[in-house]
Amino acid sequence: MRVTAFLDIPGQDNLPPLTLLEKYAFSDNIFNRQIIARGLLDIFRDFSNNEDDFLTVMEIVVRLSEDAEPTVRTELMEQIPPIAIFLQENRSNFPLMFSEYLIPIVVRYLTDPNNQVRKSSQEVLLILLEQDLIFQHDIENKVCPILLALSAPDSDDEYKAEAVNIICRLASVLSKSTVERLLLPRFCELCGDGKLFQVRKVCAANFGDICHAVGQEATEKFLIPKFFELCSDNVWGMRKACAECFMAVSYSTSPELRRTKLSPLFIRLISDPCRWVRQAAFQSLGPFISTFANPSRAGLYIREDGTLSIRPLAQGLDSTFTSGSSSADSGGSTSSACSTKPVQPQPDLPVEGTSAETSNLSHANSFSNGLMENPMEDSVLAGAELTRLSPEASAFSKLPVINDLPIHSHAGLSSWACPKSPEDVFNNFLYWRTPLPDISKDLELLLSEAGPQEEGCSGPETVHNSCVARNEIQKVLDSLQEHMMNDPDVQAQVQVLSAALRAAQLDSVNEPERKPTEGLNGVSLSDPSPASDNQMALSASSSQNELSVARILQSTEPGEPSEGTRDRSEPGQRHEPTPLEKNKSKFQDIIPQPLLDQYVSMTDPARAQTVDTDIAKHCAYSLPGVALTLGRQNWHCLKDTYETLASDVQWKVRRTLAFSIHELAVILGDQLTAADLVPIFNGFLKDLDEVRIGVLKHLYDFLKLLHEDKRREYLYQLQEFIVTDNSRNWRFRYELAEQLILILELYNPNDVHDYLMHIALKLCADKVSEVRWISFKLVVAILQKFYSNRENVLGLNFIQELVVRFRHCSKWVGRQAFAFICQGVVSEGCVPVEQFVEHLLPSLLSLASDPVPNVRVLLAKALRQTLLEKAYFRNAGNPHLEVVEETVLALQSDRDQDVSFFATLEPQRRNLMDITVLEKQH
Repeated sequence: MRVTAFLDIPGQDNLPPLTLLEKYAFSDNIFNRQIIARGLLDIFRDFSNNEDDFLTVMEIVVRLSEDAEPTVRTELMEQIPPIAIFLQENRSNFPLMFSEYLIPIVVRYLTDPNNQVRKSSQEVLLILLEQDLIFQHDIENKVCPILLALSAPDSDDEYKAEAVNIICRLASVLSKSTVERLLLPRFCELCGDGKLFQVRKVCAANFGDICHAVGQEATEKFLIPKFFELCSDNVWGMRKACAECFMAVSYSTSPELRRTKLSPLFIRLISDPCRWVRQAAFQSLGPFISTFANPSRAGLYIREDGTLSIRPLAQGLDSTFTSGSSSADSGGSTSSACSTKPVQPQPDLPVEGTSAETSNLSHANSFSNGLMENPMEDSVLAGAELTRLSPEASAFSKLPVINDLPIHSHAGLSSWACPKSPEDVFNNFLYWRTPLPDISKDLELLLSEAGPQEEGCSGPETVHNSCVARNEIQKVLDSLQEHMMNDPDVQAQVQVLSAALRAAQLDSVNEPERKPTEGLNGVSLSDPSPASDNQMALSASSSQNELSVARILQSTEPGEPSEGTRDRSEPGQRHEPTPLEKNKSKFQDIIPQPLLDQYVSMTDPARAQTVDTDIAKHCAYSLPGVALTLGRQNWHCLKDTYETLASDVQWKVRRTLAFSIHELAVILGDQLTAADLVPIFNGFLKDLDEVRIGVLKHLYDFLKLLHEDKRREYLYQLQEFIVTDNSRNWRFRYELAEQLILILELYNPNDVHDYLMHIALKLCADKVSEVRWISFKLVVAILQKFYSNRENVLGLNFIQELVVRFRHCSKWVGRQAFAFICQGVVSEGCVPVEQFVEHLLPSLLSLASDPVPNVRVLLAKALRQTLLEKAYFRNAGNPHLEVVEETVLALQSDRDQDVSFFATLEPQRRNLMDITVLEKQH
């Protein structure tokens, strides 16, 4: 468009264009100046052929940028991005125009007194940065200096808040060295701005992007200390922003710092006094856990194409989990009652139940990926870990072999676990804690007084051991007394130890009366007196006390009786001791145990009341990522959580699981899928349509992971998808047809004929046309399935069914569908030519006399665009060619224009027309 035409000023055509432009660019009429600013792009295009005229226009623009009217400056600023694109496309002609003339305008407007102009310049600058329209040299020398000046401590508060947002956005487009050299010092300074909380909040919200821009080394050296300060900020909005970006920050740190520093910090945010902070923390918990993913330990990794693959686990500390492997202890073999769950051998750890000294734990700690360097952080995490260890697991970490345990102490003790299995050799408490003093001898003395006495064992020795045990318990009780008033956890420990002391005293009184021939429960089976019941109850109570005492004694260091056992979690989260096998399934060593404990607690109804009503939905959303991080060998840690979510009363929670169950099946593998996911999958099939659609959208992806016999069980259930809660929900049936096209490859031709073929025919008769058209493609795929497997009989029967249902249908849509199906059959080549010309071609050609033009249009397309393009019909000697050509000639002279058009249109001409259109578009 010419500039005179753009201005459209009557009576001024005799003036030169540049004179006319300059006259109205500086007119007293504001409207004229706005029009000039709004049409700058067209003006630049008009004068781009002459460099001198172009420079004159650019100078006019610079003068126009100094206009006193804010609306003119705003109009000018909004035209900068398209002008920048135009100049970039013509960079060979105007290489430095944008850098020398327009960038200074954008930078100057960042300090414009008018708020609207300033906001426009900020938006334009971000657009230019995102589209890479500014040279790096200009960013460093023209943009960064003004931003640093605006964000200086003595700068105006309003300008500072605006500048910090641009600085954070600028970090993603600059090189790592430039960000670290120019922006990182100022960003760290702004994180501690005590005057404006808005500045700190912007820094907290963009903290992850800055960490990603500067890399791991600078993040750990400069940014992590600032992040800790922001997470402890007095303003809850700051802590909430930190919780939201926690995953991004974690990705930029080392695994060691992530485990030892960030994990305790995150636990602190989860227990924040502000509900909104806790809510954001729980929403980020699953993503944060996913940053601990390690393919060498989990055995699973994501390929570049996004698919999940299995990688053999590393040897040594991360060795492959084996099922039912024998113990490394040479003292005995694994019992047949041992659990066959996959376990991870730890060859470098001392085997419990042997004479290995506690000092060897320091050697085991040297192999840990999360070795703690800071003793203070070590104690914090160790205390958090300890509170989540079951009493039985903590006690057995240093107990002797099973033969040394008191047989009478628990009726089901022999079925708890095999003491020499790798599951008992390893626990998180010993793994992450600093070495503990050796108290194994005292524990042996403590427990041996209640143990079974061998024949010939003297009574005085037993009494002596009992006295030693009572003295040991009394000694620990005395050390805890001074801390009892300040710590409720210490009070609980005192209660346990007191009960154990009383039980030890009773045992010492009753010891001489015990018979060496008593059964496993420590009482005579032939004595039905009430004293037997009392003795059994006392023994069971004594067993629980012994385990609790062992845990307390093991976790209490000399001189610091309460530090090692301080509970870092909320009092309501502590639970009563449970059997060892049940509690053992809660532990793993991939991620810090407190994080997993908090994650599985998201299904607690109390969390929904005190934190977020949608907390279960967030848990369900991130569960595949957590499962991928833990690996299939630790699925037992999430199994109960998944089952709880699958039965949640909120359909949104179940819907979330339904949409991701196929991904979880890939993570778990076929065995765990068949055992744990298939029952839940079956429940989703009978759920609401909102839940069923999640299963349906990935039905093929899930079924292909099952074994053939398990997969066949769903053949009959597939037809249930046709029935929906709302018959108007046609997209549900459309999705079913799309999935069936994929599912055909999973079943043999006979199953397709007996089950899937009938579903396809029902979908072909759907009331909604979109469902019918996709169903016709399904019919073609079924025919291809039959003939590709050489099931010609099944294919012929299906063809006859199609002729009866569609060719002779009383409704024209059925006959139109027959023409479409025949076109698809020919196009895909799924039916041998001999079968097609014999069984389908005569019925297809008979549609030429159909009274409905829409049917004849489809016939013309099928014959002209598809059938005659095949080599078989292009052969002059083909006996069927003459009949087809006669039908085409009849359609060319059809009274309906559309029919005659498609019957006349040459395929080659149509292809040329398509190519011409594509060339014009490009």
